[in-house]
Amino acid sequence: MEGKLTEKSCAKFAEALASEAPVPGGGGAAALVGAYGAALCAMAGNLTIGKKKYISVKEDIRKVLERCAVCQKRLIELADEDAAVFEPLAQAYSIPKNDPERENVLEKMTKQACHAPLEMMETCCEVIAVLEEMLEKGNSMLVSDVGCGALCSAAALEAASMNVFVNTRTLRDRVAAKEIEQKADSMLDTYLVRARKVAEESMERLRDMR
Repeated sequence: MEGKLTEKSCAKFAEALASEAPVPGGGGAAALVGAYGAALCAMAGNLTIGKKKYISVKEDIRKVLERCAVCQKRLIELADEDAAVFEPLAQAYSIPKNDPERENVLEKMTKQACHAPLEMMETCCEVIAVLEEMLEKGNSMLVSDVGCGALCSAAALEAASMNVFVNTRTLRDRVAAKEIEQKADSMLDTYLVRARKVAEESMERLRDMR
């Protein structure tokens, strides 16, 4: 992989994603989509600040914007971090099967490969929470962007979970695997519902405008 994924244009990132190279893959795509969810929330916030109609929620929106910026930046970083841990994992699989250290190295690298997608999930949950607040307090003219942000965040959350589960399934340490999977399942159970509720309410408001 040449250079950071986050330094590529959208077109170059898509080309890299479509190529035979092992990275970027699903993890990088999940992180990028999650960052778009945060960016859409920020867009709605930036088009709320300064409007007289929303002066009473100005400080709340400023705080939401700060949270969006942190999440967006972190998700972009995680695209590169996910790629960085995949490469040593791929190398570990090339260790000869008769090497006594092979299984230990694989186990270590696989556990490390769980970290980035799990943090992607946690960050997407934070984005979903701020999208809920933006739907409640933000500029009503930006409801479609909030709804799109919720759909992006839900997709990113679920996609990131797949990149957790593809690793936990091969762990020999089943106690650690179960603990990681329970964290992921808890986020899916709670935040997919919340994201879809934001998207559904956004759609209802849009259709009521007709």
